[in-house]
Amino acid sequence: MRSGQSRPIVDMTEQKPVTESTAQKVPALPDAQTVTEVKHYTDRLFSFKCTRPASLRFRSGEFVMIGLMGGPDPKTGKQKPLLRAYSIASPSWDEEMEFYSIKVQDGPLTSKLQHIQPGDEVILRPKPVGTLVHDALIPGKRIWFFATGTGFAPFASLLREPQTYQDYDEVIITHTCREAGELTYGRDLIEALKDDELLNEVIGEDFWKKIKYYPTTTREESAKMGRITDLIRSGEAYADLDVEPLNPESDRAMICGNLAFNLELKEMLEEAGLEEGANSKPAQYVVEKAFLD
Repeated sequence: MRSGQSRPIVDMTEQKPVTESTAQKVPALPDAQTVTEVKHYTDRLFSFKCTRPASLRFRSGEFVMIGLMGGPDPKTGKQKPLLRAYSIASPSWDEEMEFYSIKVQDGPLTSKLQHIQPGDEVILRPKPVGTLVHDALIPGKRIWFFATGTGFAPFASLLREPQTYQDYDEVIITHTCREAGELTYGRDLIEALKDDELLNEVIGEDFWKKIKYYPTTTREESAKMGRITDLIRSGEAYADLDVEPLNPESDRAMICGNLAFNLELKEMLEEAGLEEGANSKPAQYVVEKAFLD
């Protein structure tokens, strides 16, 4: 989203019906939606947008099942949908759906999905679920979003969600990737918030100043090297960000990354006194596995 684009002012505090003009119904596939934009960032990462189902309501941070039709069964000749879970990268109020994906050359889905073009169809099952939602956290003063790789996707949604800035005085987003190019999607999105007229009007001018962005790489040299878990343990991350260490009174956290990353951060947050929450029992942090194919 960029300044200068003509967009209707929408009330982001409640979900509005998506009109027929903004959510095209394409009957060729079950739950089909039309691709409107595709961007490739590296040979391993891309994002795409598609139309939004007219009936879809979701909370920023949730995920849905996305897919394509698989090849014919060698025995029956019938095709079945090939579906995978994808965090929704767009906020709940947006009229389009956005997704951020890895490319796996021999992956059953992404080997095909990476070649989609505007006008193509994808399957989108309109049944959102997930734990990376504000409802799963009790009130606090500061929220941490911890991401690796495409685990940034749910935070792309939450960084454009007005409730994030209503609920918290400070928003810290850490993003750890192997190579510098893998940080592009998140960096560009955060930079665009500064000039987004719609968000500045609805949330409040200069809302983005609440954000502290902390990107790091583990393999390719960049401005900041290292795993976020190591940087937190050493205290270096706190010093760089000029913030107090994690504490259960003021801090809330969401984690989305690979399994090893999630488990290590969970242990660190528990050591700091934070308790894991859920939709049914809100607490001080929540975790979701980054979806890979």
